[in-house]
Amino acid sequence: MTVALAAATATTTLPCVYSGRVVSSFCYASNYLRSFSYPINVSGALSSIGIRYPSARRRCTFNVLRRGIYCLSTDISDVGFSSCSLNSYPPYGRLLPCPSENGPPRVEHLVVSEGGPVLEYISQTLNIPPLFVADLIRFGAVFYALVCPEPPPTATIEQMEAFKKYTDPSLLTKRSSIKGKTIREAQKTFRVASGDDFVEAGTYLRVHVHPKRFPRCYEIDWKSRIIAVTENYVVLDKPAGTSVGGTTDNIEETCATFTSRALGLDAPLKTTHQIDNCTEGCVILARNKEYCSIFHEKIREKQVKKLYLALAATPPPIGLITHYMRPVNLAPRLISSDFMKGWLLCQLEVMECKKVPWPTRLIEATHIEDCGWPTKDYAYECTINLLTGRTHQIRAQLAACGAPLVGDSTYMPAAIAESENPGLNPFGRNKKDYGNDEEARTLAMEEWIKHHGKEPSAAIGLQACHISWIDNDGERSYKAGSPWWR
Repeated sequence: MTVALAAATATTTLPCVYSGRVVSSFCYASNYLRSFSYPINVSGALSSIGIRYPSARRRCTFNVLRRGIYCLSTDISDVGFSSCSLNSYPPYGRLLPCPSENGPPRVEHLVVSEGGPVLEYISQTLNIPPLFVADLIRFGAVFYALVCPEPPPTATIEQMEAFKKYTDPSLLTKRSSIKGKTIREAQKTFRVASGDDFVEAGTYLRVHVHPKRFPRCYEIDWKSRIIAVTENYVVLDKPAGTSVGGTTDNIEETCATFTSRALGLDAPLKTTHQIDNCTEGCVILARNKEYCSIFHEKIREKQVKKLYLALAATPPPIGLITHYMRPVNLAPRLISSDFMKGWLLCQLEVMECKKVPWPTRLIEATHIEDCGWPTKDYAYECTINLLTGRTHQIRAQLAACGAPLVGDSTYMPAAIAESENPGLNPFGRNKKDYGNDEEARTLAMEEWIKHHGKEPSAAIGLQACHISWIDNDGERSYKAGSPWWR
């Protein structure tokens, strides 16, 4: 995965003196990383301290909550606070159990100038309390590489000079830790496992100071969401607003973690497949590596059948629906009804569709976001057999049919815009003929993307209602409970 550095909010470079060391430093604020792709090719921000550029600063305060649930400490006497005198950054509390809101995106890129324990180094360098850094490490929000990744084309002269300094062959040959490794191998990023881990001079660190949060995890009675427990796996009725296995910067607040704790398991459950954070329903969590591999193989061989309930704003066509998805790992997922070379086949079958009342105002207020759909008298509950399992597939395909899912703040605004302006979608049923004018096609695609909204923070009208497969000792079949809209 490549992080787009054009998203950086600001960059500044200046000499500083910190803890008796003279360093050159800079930092930027970037968007959250949402992919598990690995290795992660990030920017070569090569500093040993973060300086906050004024325009990148937004106020945010973490609330320390007195909850006795899965916390390192919730005693107010144990909570460390600090504010950075160099950049006037707001005070920090603890990450656990959960703040009332997400902090603004902040990712720091450092190169260690003096070896030592990683927790101590990050705390001193970024002027962040040690307890906060310990929480970040527990969240999986701190990464390291033996050698700093190459800076992007947008890097400044100072950044390039710093990169050349820390990757000079004469310097690298003196480091025993990278002996026998290629530069590419040494630039692979890994999560820091412990605050006591020693980092030597020249090590690259990436610190997600504000990981993406999932406060819903603390509101769920997880035992009540467990459908089945077997020797090899657990079936969970996943709540909407939670992550199955976590994000790049948060592997603490996940369905796998909280379900493991609810069952009192010694070994954490393992993710076998994903459904969107805003989707609820059946998820299989493996209890051991062996069954995790077995289930992955069943999915690859299309031996796992998944049925979904979708609550659409208008009725989609009954039967097989085929599209092709742009092979870009970014939302929104663009799809075309026509074959596109290199694009991914998407197929689903709408098995049944029935007219139901639109969710009441009370249900809407407590479960979903208002996406501006003009009429709210009736919705359409569809049973869908998912034949290919692409990210956002059902959401994108139904929206392309003019039947977006209720509460889907990403795809419903685009569907509304297309209904008001046919031809707006360059891949839709009323698309314009651009011939060989690739520039016009690209501009149209960029304009189309702008009409999509943000990812839902709550539920959408989608439930993984049924999952089944064949094991050595027979068929396995599980159903989720009633969807939120019933």
